[in-house]
Amino acid sequence: MYFKQFLHDETGCASYFVASRQSREAAVIDPQRHIQAYLDLAQEREYRIVQVIDTHLHADHLSGNRALAAATGAVLMLHELADVDFPFQPLRDGQEVRLGQIVMRVVHTPGHRPESISLVLTNPIRSPAPSMVLSGDTLFVGDVGRPDFGGDEGALAQYASVQRLLRLEDYVEVFPAHFEGSCGKGMCGRPSTTIGFERRFNPVLQLSRTDFLASTGEVPPRPLNMAAILATNQGRGDYGWVGEGMASSSEVPSVSPTAAPAWIAEHHALVVDVREPDEFAAGHVPDAVSIPQAELALKLDRVPRDRDVLVACRSGSRSLGAARFLKGVGYDRVANLERGTLGWVDAGNPVDV
Repeated sequence: MYFKQFLHDETGCASYFVASRQSREAAVIDPQRHIQAYLDLAQEREYRIVQVIDTHLHADHLSGNRALAAATGAVLMLHELADVDFPFQPLRDGQEVRLGQIVMRVVHTPGHRPESISLVLTNPIRSPAPSMVLSGDTLFVGDVGRPDFGGDEGALAQYASVQRLLRLEDYVEVFPAHFEGSCGKGMCGRPSTTIGFERRFNPVLQLSRTDFLASTGEVPPRPLNMAAILATNQGRGDYGWVGEGMASSSEVPSVSPTAAPAWIAEHHALVVDVREPDEFAAGHVPDAVSIPQAELALKLDRVPRDRDVLVACRSGSRSLGAARFLKGVGYDRVANLERGTLGWVDAGNPVDV
């Protein structure tokens, strides 16, 4: 078996190239939108990419699944529950996908997303038992995936899915789809782990069932441009330009909370609050407009290009990412509110509700 992990620092994601040395067939799992690296590897190693699999519908980055399938003639595979507007080969729980002698067993692991799967890999030439699992956004290094739809239903599904993976032997290596980012609260940043290590040291897995459900049932802020990205990955829009903007590392000026009121007045600036609607309703900078970061790309018509814009969130992190995105798509007059609305309040500035 040939196995290669691709780490994508710009998204905090990992994708995988799995191939049979005997049949020269290969599969790419969770491909990123820039597909050339997979094509180059296949050519260099003389493999044929015959399968393209996404472990779930990604909501924080653009998938390269359709582009790679079109470029290679590979079969595009998703779990049967995947809600998309393009053809794919449906995968079912317990199904075995083969690459020559390699067996990839599909394990339906809903929670992060209803269609989420993990792939348990066995290479019979080496061992009749599985040696690794591609865990998607179900099990991370030091964390578990956060249910996209939140609440009791998502938490219960995630708990059951993680327990299914923990039935694997301790020595089974775990390769997740994320090594950092918004999909988990406490990922440690290492790109792989083992079932045994996570069973013993993953802090979320040490929680009681009740505490696990309480922890993972909290609805997290939706990722930056989630609405446009998910629509693209479902085949219901073409927002490929969003990826270029999100990859921007443009320098964004910051405005301190103490200086912000005078800066806003002097620049006649519009304050754009990118928190979730309930956060905004609990208190915000006076006259700010609410555009959640998840919907930003779809609501750019509400962000003026001929006026200074100050982007705000809770603590300054989400707003920095949103401001960099705005810079990346051509907004030159944008700044970030340092330390967010927490800093604004601590500085004694007024708040509207």
